[in-house]
Amino acid sequence: MNTTDKMLLLWGPSAVLIIALVEAIVLSRRARYDWRAAGVSALDLVVRLGVGFLLPLSIATPLIRWAVAHRFATIELNGAATLLLLLFLGQEFCYYWFHRSAHRVRWFWLNHSVHHSPNQLNLSAAFRIGPFGKLSGTALFFVPLMWIGFDVRAVFTLLMLNLLYQFWIHATWIPKLGWLEGIVNTPSAHRVHHAANVEYLDANFGGVLMVFDRLFGTYVKERDDLPCRYGLVQPITSYNPLIVEFSGWASLVRDLSSSRSVGAVAGHLFMPPGWAPNGQGSTTAQLRARHIDIDTDTDTDTYADADAAGA
Repeated sequence: MNTTDKMLLLWGPSAVLIIALVEAIVLSRRARYDWRAAGVSALDLVVRLGVGFLLPLSIATPLIRWAVAHRFATIELNGAATLLLLLFLGQEFCYYWFHRSAHRVRWFWLNHSVHHSPNQLNLSAAFRIGPFGKLSGTALFFVPLMWIGFDVRAVFTLLMLNLLYQFWIHATWIPKLGWLEGIVNTPSAHRVHHAANVEYLDANFGGVLMVFDRLFGTYVKERDDLPCRYGLVQPITSYNPLIVEFSGWASLVRDLSSSRSVGAVAGHLFMPPGWAPNGQGSTTAQLRARHIDIDTDTDTDTYADADAAGA
């Protein structure tokens, strides 16, 4: 373990816990602060670190080994700025598609949904990530970088730095940052990402940059007229860590056990969260369609009332 690894794995968690605690003390003096949710997040961090040490391998390990054995080249960074920039951009691209898939594919959402479960957004929510990333296959999305020829350790070190950058953007008290909005990931952009409002769902997937969100049409600005509601679309109100960590997995088991076809099984695993075989689910697209219908009906009723009143 080199110096960077020690700093990230040993000192990083301690630092974010201390900073989150300071924020909690300050915020609790101004308004209600959800200490119990913060405790669940801290426990998630401890469990995740324990799982990482006890289970060093992931389901992506065989593919990583294959990619390294068959890589196109061996890219030695050696402090070369151009290569570091190339790795950074490649990592941002891979992270974007991991994060987008973590919202659009139920299998990956199972673990990632834990991160979105807090109903109050603050710095403690940043380290509630879910302990089963290795089981769900997060690392699969970064295999192309290793196949090209980048060192495995360099790829994952940069990923840890990416996640460390994202710690501060979970603060709701930091305002919009002017011209930086839409270029880098900011607290405002990440508030949108964590919001459960239909208008904000499935947006702003970038890690450090918003470039790929702008390129692929998933960038959404925070609106002054639409305050963010945090948490899941169907909120988890329990503080029981077992419910927070395993409710998504339990729901998947129930859906799979009631499936009557291979297509239904595949759909429950790999279609968007909320998918249902009968087409009456609650995916983001379906929720938005219903939301538009409701708005249309409301407008129609308003016009009808106005006509009746002689307006």
